[in-house]
Amino acid sequence: MPEPVDEKAVSVDELSTGVLAGERVALAQAITLVESSAKGHRQLASALLHRLRPQDGNAIRIGITGVPGAGKSTLIEALGLYLVGQGKRVAVLAIDPSSSVSGGSILGDKMRMSSLARSRQAFIRPSPSAGTPGGVASRTRECMLLCEAAGHDVIFLETVGSGQGEIAARSMVDFFLLLLVTGTGDSLQGMKKGVMELANAIAVNKADGANQAAARAARADMERALRLLSPSESGWRQRVVTCSALEGVGIEELWSIILEFRREALASGHWYATRQEQRLAWLHALLKEGIRNSFYTHREVQEALPEYERAVLSGEVNVSDAARELLNLNRTGERSPGVRR
Repeated sequence: MPEPVDEKAVSVDELSTGVLAGERVALAQAITLVESSAKGHRQLASALLHRLRPQDGNAIRIGITGVPGAGKSTLIEALGLYLVGQGKRVAVLAIDPSSSVSGGSILGDKMRMSSLARSRQAFIRPSPSAGTPGGVASRTRECMLLCEAAGHDVIFLETVGSGQGEIAARSMVDFFLLLLVTGTGDSLQGMKKGVMELANAIAVNKADGANQAAARAARADMERALRLLSPSESGWRQRVVTCSALEGVGIEELWSIILEFRREALASGHWYATRQEQRLAWLHALLKEGIRNSFYTHREVQEALPEYERAVLSGEVNVSDAARELLNLNRTGERSPGVRR
């Protein structure tokens, strides 16, 4: 469960000091604070992020996506335990899908990564997607900043794996891994060209037991498919590996690929250019969120919206006109005579 935050008791100084000292409770409370939509919490979160901003940017941010059941959590745990064994501090931001009916989520990644969760060098934080596009949570970028400020060397972002909107997750990380498995019908051919182009590497997981031959064949298929794609702007060619997260096979090779990518990206300047692009993406994401919130919290819009909805349903006003009039109401505060009280 998220650590509770008492708005009256929150001290930005104490919380920032605790985060910088790598205290897990302080980091959990800080994430709870930035994820909160309460007005008072947003102001405190802004002050905290401003205080910690100079400390961000030192970690390797790795995004992992793939079809449900591909073993994303198991792979993250295997790779995380390997890195902890190398003396690294690891943070995992695991996004759980929210129910479209209740809005709730399972938040079960600490159970799925129980071995990694017990390590003092690791921090695992499940967060609900809460309907946010791209299989990520609305405050994921802020959470990554907090984890970096707390001294974590590697941050994993595990997406919902819905197959939609991977661009949102890709815009937050340095290295993007697409995880596939064989033997699940169209899981391989179902990976669209656009998703493959986003990935810096593709891992065919569950390459163990009787599935090893199929995994090798899938790897060969992926390598042939990738030859048809143009190299990325940085010149990097996507790599394909087979691995077994369950048995720990291929984990070291995968980490070597990530380090090789980082070395090349740093040498070419692409690493820092990507970080700058991420900042701009963050800015525009916040602007869109702010504009949306401003519209739906506008008093006149709130009062008029039910009337326009009824008018649209009755056919009195067409949808495009209703949208235009509501946007104008938000902008000017003046109602159109098209829909009467």
